[in-house]
Amino acid sequence: MALSRAGKVAIMIGIVLVVLAVAVVLTVLMLPPLSQEKARERLVAALSERLNAEVELKELRLQVLPTIRAEGRGLTIRQRGRTNVPPLITIPHFSAEGSLTSFLHRHVSRVDIEGLDIQIPPDRNKDAGESSGSKQTRDDEEPAQTDFARSVIVDDLYSMGARLTIIPSEEGKDPKVWAIHDLHMKSVGVGRSMPFEATLTNAVPPGEIATRGSFGPWRPDEPGDTPLDGVFTFDNANLSVFKGIAGILSAHGEFGGKLERIDVHGQTDIPEFRLVKTDGHPVPMHTTYHAIVDGTNGNTLLDEVNAKILDTTIVAKGGVIGKPHVQGRTVSLDVTINSGRLEDIMRMVVKTPKAPMTGGLRLNTKFVLPPDDVDVVKKLRLDGRFSLNGARFTSADVQKKIVELSQRGSGKVGDKAEDVEPAKVTSKFDGRFKLGDSRLAIPDVTFDVPGATVQLAGEYALLPETIDFKGTLFMDVKVSDTTTGIKHVLLKLVDPLFKRDGGGSAIPIKITGTRNDPSFGLDKGRVFSRKRSSPSAPAVAN
Repeated sequence: MALSRAGKVAIMIGIVLVVLAVAVVLTVLMLPPLSQEKARERLVAALSERLNAEVELKELRLQVLPTIRAEGRGLTIRQRGRTNVPPLITIPHFSAEGSLTSFLHRHVSRVDIEGLDIQIPPDRNKDAGESSGSKQTRDDEEPAQTDFARSVIVDDLYSMGARLTIIPSEEGKDPKVWAIHDLHMKSVGVGRSMPFEATLTNAVPPGEIATRGSFGPWRPDEPGDTPLDGVFTFDNANLSVFKGIAGILSAHGEFGGKLERIDVHGQTDIPEFRLVKTDGHPVPMHTTYHAIVDGTNGNTLLDEVNAKILDTTIVAKGGVIGKPHVQGRTVSLDVTINSGRLEDIMRMVVKTPKAPMTGGLRLNTKFVLPPDDVDVVKKLRLDGRFSLNGARFTSADVQKKIVELSQRGSGKVGDKAEDVEPAKVTSKFDGRFKLGDSRLAIPDVTFDVPGATVQLAGEYALLPETIDFKGTLFMDVKVSDTTTGIKHVLLKLVDPLFKRDGGGSAIPIKITGTRNDPSFGLDKGRVFSRKRSSPSAPAVAN
């Protein structure tokens, strides 16, 4: 969206130049009778002088009766001395008309432009001979008819089938192209604020943008200070062009400020946002945001983004910035979830009707999404911390095992066992994570239930969905105290192997396999390789 608004602003810049051209055409009509060829030559000379540009006009036709009308074909305006870039403006056909009465009052009734092609090249350093002083001298020496042209007002300007191209400054980068279906401007003139309405097709993601507002007056010496404001809507934007995600986006909002700092307040809705490479469900996503856009280069500062997925709110701040020698722009954000729901997030990645876990979610992470043309899961970078409070497994069998782990970790077995309702036993998770190259690394995570604590480290490969974790199970009691009968007696032989400082036990464990078929077990290789000194452990949840 930021680039689309930047494109729209650039269109306004081009239209201002076109209006100057048309105004000079009408000025030519006020001169003594000329042949068509002489009028064309004089118009080219006037435009070249006024715009400090190289101008070509293949054909110009003039008529005075019954209305004043000028019609031109093959108008090309190129920045002087810049033969290494395409022309700034190309117009296959244009016309301007009005009554003699309105023209005497310096008004043109209507201007039509067909096939307008605007190509905005990268900025260049101004030559020494183009200082503001030399420009002022040229302005002071303008002929009277050009002064007249500056005062002409076009009541209605229509552009059909236009195209805007912004050429990047770095070699190898693709230009940004927008198709401008219709553009209507009113009261167009030099030194004026000009109302406009436009519809255009956004390139990435593809969708239709409608916008209206006002632009100008144009500040030729400081283009970035040119004011603008308005509102926009963006419909039917297909997100599937970004590999790895899908959904149809719609948006609306308002913008204002000046060209080099456009304040944008907007909202977006994606009724069915989906992660393509997972078995998850589509979820509704609603976003409100405040952004600051540099209309001269398309870079965007995201002052605050609030995204809501079901009942979980995600807050992000950062920017969408282009980097030297890199195609596209990089999204860099600080993302926070203060009081989310785990089940809302898990719904996007699991296909079961019910999320496998529920609970409160807190998360803080760095979020980096480079512009590489690969699946989102492969290029996304995350680095942060998370915690789950009051977590429960929705599977009755799994939750029963959590209750059993809690009971055994507390030594409540046999006659000591308590009748505990599984739903009342909750778990707590806390840890760090790092995502890159489709691999989720978790250097430390702690899982707590009453009577037991698990500490793990390892990684999860997202695309093959394989698990490889190792860690330690800490319990309040000895291993032998987790069971009864003959097993209790036999396990007393191994109690010394798992003894830890302060009492209780520490058991090396590992988790391998796949997401759908995990394997939990004793890490036998670490049992005998541990140091003789008993490992310490964090306090176990009670």
